[in-house]
Amino acid sequence: MKVLPHLCTLLLALPSVGFAATQARPNFVYILADDLGYGDVRCLNPEGKIATPHMDRLAAEGMRFTDAHSSSAVCTPTRYGLMTGRYNWRSRLKSGVQGGMSPDLIEPGRPTVASFLKAEGYHTACFGKWHLGFDWQRHPNTPAFGDKIEKGPDGWNVDFTKPVGGGPLRVGFEHYFGIAASLDMVPYTFLQDSGVTVLPTVDKSFEMTAGREKNGHTRTGPAALSFEAVNVLPEITRHAVEYIRAHAAEAKAGKPFFVYLPLNAPHTPIAPSPEWQGKSGISPYADFVMQTDATLGAVLEALDQAGLRDDTLLVMTSDNGCSNQANLPELAKAGHNPNHVFRGHKADIFDGGHHIPFLARWPGHVAPNSTYKELACLNDWFATVADILKKPLPANAAEDSVSLLPALKGASAPVRKRLIHHSVNGSFALRQDQWKLILAQDSGGWSAPTPGSPAAKALPSVQLYDLSKDIGEEHNLEAEKPELVAQLTKVLLGEIANGSTRSNP
Repeated sequence: MKVLPHLCTLLLALPSVGFAATQARPNFVYILADDLGYGDVRCLNPEGKIATPHMDRLAAEGMRFTDAHSSSAVCTPTRYGLMTGRYNWRSRLKSGVQGGMSPDLIEPGRPTVASFLKAEGYHTACFGKWHLGFDWQRHPNTPAFGDKIEKGPDGWNVDFTKPVGGGPLRVGFEHYFGIAASLDMVPYTFLQDSGVTVLPTVDKSFEMTAGREKNGHTRTGPAALSFEAVNVLPEITRHAVEYIRAHAAEAKAGKPFFVYLPLNAPHTPIAPSPEWQGKSGISPYADFVMQTDATLGAVLEALDQAGLRDDTLLVMTSDNGCSNQANLPELAKAGHNPNHVFRGHKADIFDGGHHIPFLARWPGHVAPNSTYKELACLNDWFATVADILKKPLPANAAEDSVSLLPALKGASAPVRKRLIHHSVNGSFALRQDQWKLILAQDSGGWSAPTPGSPAAKALPSVQLYDLSKDIGEEHNLEAEKPELVAQLTKVLLGEIANGSTRSNP
């Protein structure tokens, strides 16, 4: 019997993994940078020239995923996949991105991560760039908006005095503050919950790169008089931090929260705040990456100060690869490649378009300074959240989402057998094991060989790469391995035709 006190002492000394009630239902904070490249993050690319101390800290305190991908090589479709756990090409948007006035892309009644967590008793909030459509009320006798990016003046067809329907509140978020779409798209004003915070009264546009007039401007259109691009990232950050602090007591008392923080940075307009301008010594883009990293730092500090560090699963990732708008030659001159060793950039079917940084921290559950080297996708967030809560996924939801919880817990085995990639023009690729099959003869995007170019037309109709030996996708093996091409093509077309891949990830 005397062993019991010693046993109790031993149990108390053990890590509290799984014991704390709050950790059974952690808070979730998901930060989605915009156009941040894998090579921009120093802990993933030691040769990178941009300082990212807060991302490096997150990796040191948690896990880095080295083979993570966005659902698409551009922003709107990736956000659809993240929210719904469904491949973006199953939506009505088969290529391209939406505009700031586009209608809701997420189908009515479709479960999302937010609606799922709200039903489980979570408070849900979104801060930042939505880019999945709103239900704008228009002036009489004006044409309806579609999914294509509207011209700036078309924004004046909206009656900004009327409530804004749809958007985050329709799909499960209880609170929203942010911008409608990318910051190079109208309208230039903040939205809060179901309306704009300040009525647009003037036309505005912003330099695509601050201080560089020659790089062009964003679309000219409706703007609030006080709205400036340089203030957007600080405002989004401030609102998210204030929310975390305001809801800390509730979270500790048993009502956790889900904060989705889709940033506008470092996407164009590249507009670092004055205190960040010139910080990198490289370029405005590099400055903006550093400020993006500082937003993560502000969130980390807020969680620490609120006493929520150990009860929160925090993810930092990006919606696609770095854009050519970042001035890649200028970065290369400084010895920095924002897309690391991967071919291409944002919009492309090559890995530079969709191979992204992905870092996760959950103290007591995710081992510090750990690495997961197998396939992962942003679509997997939905299934991961459900698995953590030990709740079944709705039958009509997350058709292409696979739980990453085993990986977060330290399993090294693949959770995914394969993954489908998609480019801006709707090109498909299949990744299975080390093989990548591309059903296109070109980049599918903006880098050479561009779709329809003479160079592309001279190439084979499909591409096959062995990424274990050729991470840069330089040596097309389609002529050497026709049987493998046929086999993978059959798998890819079958996955596209099937309504779900969850049962056969």
